[in-house]
Amino acid sequence: MIPQHGCGPAPAPLSYARTMADVPDEAAAAQVIEATLNDAELAWESPGPGSYVVTLPGTRKLSTTCSLRVGRHSLSLNAFVIRHPDENDAAVHRWLLEHNLRLFGVSYAIDPLGDVYLVARLPLSVVTPEELDRLLGVVLEAADGAFNSLLELGFASAIRKEYAWRVERGESTRNLDAFTHLTRRSAD
Repeated sequence: MIPQHGCGPAPAPLSYARTMADVPDEAAAAQVIEATLNDAELAWESPGPGSYVVTLPGTRKLSTTCSLRVGRHSLSLNAFVIRHPDENDAAVHRWLLEHNLRLFGVSYAIDPLGDVYLVARLPLSVVTPEELDRLLGVVLEAADGAFNSLLELGFASAIRKEYAWRVERGESTRNLDAFTHLTRRSAD
């Protein structure tokens, strides 16, 4: 007879119902979300049960639209960052992947059209006012803080053309001030 190591009765299989009983339900998560958004004085709407569209105010990117959806077991978040880059796709994608290493709780992603989003999925058990506030803060910093860098990488030619068009017509170029290093190069 061959000795068997670790013999003994096999552990009882976990009951799905028992393990999910500890997870807060969708209604509780929805209450936390609504209270947190109201406390933060953010503009938001609920187009349907468990669905929220939040506007996060920014400085570089004037606002970031963030969608929250409460599912049976998780909260998903999607926030639009920029449309598909006009140029330098590989450099933009590399930048996104490198910066994913520094983010907490969210990741940059691209959709089938190449538009850039921030995405997250959290278990309902961690949907608390503190965690939701932290998550929205990370989204705002990642979308707003990265906005100019992503525009420089993916839209430099368009920025130069816009600048030249405005100068030619005597229009204000004030909202392009952050890209002076790009526009001055084209003027030289």
